[in-house]
Amino acid sequence: MKLTAAAQIQTFLRGPPPDVAIALIFGADEGLVRERAETITRAILGGATDDPFRLTQLSGEGVRQEPARLADEYSSLSLIGGRRVVRVRDAGDALAKTVEYILTLPRGDALIVLEAGGLDGRSTLRKTCEAASIACAIPCYADGPAEVARLIRDTMSGHRIRIDEDTVQYLVNHLGNDRMVSRQELEKLILLGGEGGTLSFADVVASVGDSSALALDDVIYDALDGQYRATAEGLDRLFLEGTSAVSILRATLRHAHKLHLAASHLAAGQGIDSVIKGVRPPLFFKLVDRFRAQLRAWPPARIERMLSLLHTAEFNCKRTGFPDDTICRQALLSLGRIPKPKS
Repeated sequence: MKLTAAAQIQTFLRGPPPDVAIALIFGADEGLVRERAETITRAILGGATDDPFRLTQLSGEGVRQEPARLADEYSSLSLIGGRRVVRVRDAGDALAKTVEYILTLPRGDALIVLEAGGLDGRSTLRKTCEAASIACAIPCYADGPAEVARLIRDTMSGHRIRIDEDTVQYLVNHLGNDRMVSRQELEKLILLGGEGGTLSFADVVASVGDSSALALDDVIYDALDGQYRATAEGLDRLFLEGTSAVSILRATLRHAHKLHLAASHLAAGQGIDSVIKGVRPPLFFKLVDRFRAQLRAWPPARIERMLSLLHTAEFNCKRTGFPDDTICRQALLSLGRIPKPKS
């Protein structure tokens, strides 16, 4: 079976049903895949993730070379009682035949958790788990703004740290959409804020407002300013650091929506200083002058053409099969060429 609804997935993670033998967790977001596998492990092992009697960890390559090992682990009972977990990292289609065989065996007392990368609809492993009544497939898509915001609020609430909505939105725009990277950044902020403390906007900017976050901002501003060489070089660096094309496009879309709202206020007669002061989340001080210049260069009609181009690029990344990096690069390098509407 396939679990896609957020409520379904959360219910399964908190208490995997005893009749499910195999859980395939897959997706490009490696951090979210690992987090969900650990959540399932804790649910079964009573909060533990390293019980030597009830947890076995294998690699996909190891299972491929010795398929019988996975079947043996599935059928084995815990010496101290309780349901067991068998985690297989780096699973892939090479394990599909082994999984098909295990699904024919008498029901064991273990749950096999397969952790895999991105598997498209043609994946034999994915198809096998989706078709079986005692297996499930859980996709892990990159976090969108709503998921990142929820993660921030839940994490800070768990440590009784106060954080206002402007600061949350700034973090949403700068954390990216990889769950593991986001959690690492939030762990630093927890130490900065302290249990029961407060995180101010200035604190957060000082902590995460540099390196890759500002590099992404620079690429977006360069793209809209028509700085083609700087945009291309900035994209090269982001791709080498592992930033996904979709996350770059989504960050550019967020900037475009922010610019569109501000440009609409400006076109309605509001003063430019007032417009900039009202931008939410507040602009990083080093980018205020560039945003001001873009407000003058990008009236609402021109921004609407940009939004259409970016939405099409994100759609093409998900549906066409062309390389995401190429689609993203072509889209951002096209922004500066969008003509201004005739007055």
